[in-house]
Amino acid sequence: MTRLQYSGFGGVGLAAEAYGSADDPIVLLLPGAGQTRAAWAAAAPALAATGRYVIALDLRGHGDSDRADDGRYDLDAYAGDLRAVLAELGSRPVIVAASLGGWIATAVLGEGGEHLATGLVLIDAPPHMASAGSEDMAQRLRRAADSGARDWDPRILDGFDTAAAAPRLTEAAARVAVPTLLVRGERSPLSSPEAVQELADRIRDVESVEIADAGHLVATDQADAFNAVLLDFLERRVPRVPPEFRAGSDPRTLRDALGCFATGVTVVTTLDPEGKPVGLTANSFTSVSLDPPLLLVCLANNAGSLPAFRAAPHFAVNVLHNGQQPVSGRFASRGEDRFAATDWETWDTGVPIVSSSLASFECAQEALYEAGDHVILVGRVSRVRFEPRRDPLLFFRGKYRRLHFS
Repeated sequence: MTRLQYSGFGGVGLAAEAYGSADDPIVLLLPGAGQTRAAWAAAAPALAATGRYVIALDLRGHGDSDRADDGRYDLDAYAGDLRAVLAELGSRPVIVAASLGGWIATAVLGEGGEHLATGLVLIDAPPHMASAGSEDMAQRLRRAADSGARDWDPRILDGFDTAAAAPRLTEAAARVAVPTLLVRGERSPLSSPEAVQELADRIRDVESVEIADAGHLVATDQADAFNAVLLDFLERRVPRVPPEFRAGSDPRTLRDALGCFATGVTVVTTLDPEGKPVGLTANSFTSVSLDPPLLLVCLANNAGSLPAFRAAPHFAVNVLHNGQQPVSGRFASRGEDRFAATDWETWDTGVPIVSSSLASFECAQEALYEAGDHVILVGRVSRVRFEPRRDPLLFFRGKYRRLHFS
């Protein structure tokens, strides 16, 4: 076991313990309100024994993590902590989170952080808790705070607005895009089967399990049953052994592997035989030669505009900047007048140039090669313009990305 320290939102120090080898896939454990990383005393070593690198975190105001000097224990502060921790990790983890930890993870992964994790396990964490059970739990925590028998900041009780967070978390759940497992203890006083089902109905890729004879503290009430459920989910949905493609197997696996190469995004344009502008989005683009100046793009055989590119003597490649994601989406869709909603201009050859692109290359067609389900279009560059003050729009594993500056 190794002690770790992270810097969270506003510089709050966050303490953690790590189990296993740092070279293994990461599982990040987040406890609930009034709990510390000790809540995972059974789960953490069991996960590490199966080849996972397990990080058990103390939330702000809990355990060995700092108390917030400014009293910030709201959802935004907790979410900022989690984003900061995820930014420091060497790879994207599976997040396993109980109650308050589950709310934090739902907010982060459903509010612009869809790419920050590979899986999510929520333990007794529906946005809408049973009122009677919630009130009873709050009273118990307040009694513990009054008695001094606690290892958490009592200001937490008034710092988190559960009622205000519920609708926000409900909306965020609909945008969670990773494989998700919902776990409920059969005897939990804080959640109902109906509340868990309501949450499941919001998440697109979800499974749900109820563990018999367990209450709210599922991971400790029935540790063996919980660990078995968790390990089964991880091995099925986020396997430790990387996927492998062999000739003749599922081409989707090959596509996913190719998607591990991060690329820029381009819009390739030309004129059809009637002089009408045509274009499409492509990320298979590369420099070929500086002398002579050659580049290439790969166009799918089923692209509706491919006949125009085959026949055109000239074309342009427009590399998009990080503010042009709508342009990329427009030229990747069907049935839309792509140029009507796009600022464009012409240069020497008359082919469309997308205005204000990160870089635009005007080319003469040099060669065209048939290559499986694509055509390789080689162009000789005749004119270039680029914008050195902007950053690129990136594409990685099927999603748009932006540069992260540390």
